[in-house]
Amino acid sequence: MKTKAYIHITLLTLLVLQGCGIYSFTGASVAPNINTFQVNFFRNNAAIVEPGIDREFTQRLQDLISSQTSLNLTNNNGDLIFEGEIVDYYISPMTSTSQNTAAQNRLTIVVNVRFYDTKNENNDLEQRFSFYYDYPATAQLVGAVKENALNEIFERITQDIFTATLAKW
Repeated sequence: MKTKAYIHITLLTLLVLQGCGIYSFTGASVAPNINTFQVNFFRNNAAIVEPGIDREFTQRLQDLISSQTSLNLTNNNGDLIFEGEIVDYYISPMTSTSQNTAAQNRLTIVVNVRFYDTKNENNDLEQRFSFYYDYPATAQLVGAVKENALNEIFERITQDIFTATLAKW
């Protein structure tokens, strides 16, 4: 009797999930005729050029899309194309002490993204995405502090890009 109930529950679950169409558990909504994606190099055009962040950002976006979808990464002629540039990278004081010195600094990175869906131009998008990381003014933005800042900022920006382009939230 338990076996019959298990089979019925399994079949019902499969029917419900099949009815969901092109939905995935990551939130991506990719049409069935889309098979590949391309992430062009995001050049660092910010006034302050931090070496290597352009390559790291490009790689992080490729990795996120690869891990959250079943699309294949290609170098050219992708069904979906992501391109853009890092347009701002700056540090600003956020809070001050009673001695009028900074108690906390904020690193902000802004990325301009152009997204092209070669199968459906209505999905094309150009938008700026930004995020920040606050750290104590007594710390230098090097080593672990810089690594943590870039990790947090890139994780948030790439997820926001994914959501805006593929999850349509």
